[in-house]
Amino acid sequence: MGKKLGLALGSGGSRGVAQIGFLKALEENGIKPDYIAGSSMGAVVGACYASGMSPDSMYDEVLKLKFSDIFDLSMNPFGSAALLRAKKMRKKLNSLLKDLTFDDLKIPFRAVAVDIVTGDIKIFSGKDSVAEGVAASSSIPCIFRPVYKDKMVLVDGGVKCRVPIEEVKDMGAEVVVGIDVLGKTRNCDKKYNILSMMFRFFEIVDSELTAQKLKSQKPDLFIEPDLGDMSQYKFKNIEQAIETGYNCGKEYVGKIQKLIE
Repeated sequence: MGKKLGLALGSGGSRGVAQIGFLKALEENGIKPDYIAGSSMGAVVGACYASGMSPDSMYDEVLKLKFSDIFDLSMNPFGSAALLRAKKMRKKLNSLLKDLTFDDLKIPFRAVAVDIVTGDIKIFSGKDSVAEGVAASSSIPCIFRPVYKDKMVLVDGGVKCRVPIEEVKDMGAEVVVGIDVLGKTRNCDKKYNILSMMFRFFEIVDSELTAQKLKSQKPDLFIEPDLGDMSQYKFKNIEQAIETGYNCGKEYVGKIQKLIE
């Protein structure tokens, strides 16, 4: 009997779809994770997979997705704390994840969000709604309206936990594979407006925080698919990103098999 495999699926906006291809490569080679933890887009991909959706089904859903499916501009962004109301985004998640709780999922899964009231990480699990947990985990600050729950104001898990390595270890994983679709900070020479400046600031801080955490967390394998300069905020080059994730998965299948034997 092999060791229990845990996947830590990281945040990364549209770059996160590469994780669909990665899962497909593992599945084709007979590897199924025993546990999954996800942050932001990693939570979306992880929840769908844990619910029983195949990588091919997720691929089809992504290709059908239009900007208008999630874009619902807030009439009062300063008063509502975000540019988008997030109603469309949450409606889409509800259509995919129905009324499932985390206990209903076919693969044990947890979603990571951050409570900006206390600054603490919030782990969704057990009887929590999967759709609500994933919505909170993927609510990019200032872009999507936060999820308000039990006096908490919940935003994107990537604020404190880009790749939830410790979280999947706590679930019982004996071998942990972390997937980081954002990778190291790349040079970015362009003219900035207030939004792009804010995003760039988040990227730099997030990259430094992730690098510091890795020094102590030490997953068994930490994988960074090379997605080049693909923007995490634009739904472009989606097919190429999924293909990159798939090829990356094929590259690491042998190492993962050895780790879990």
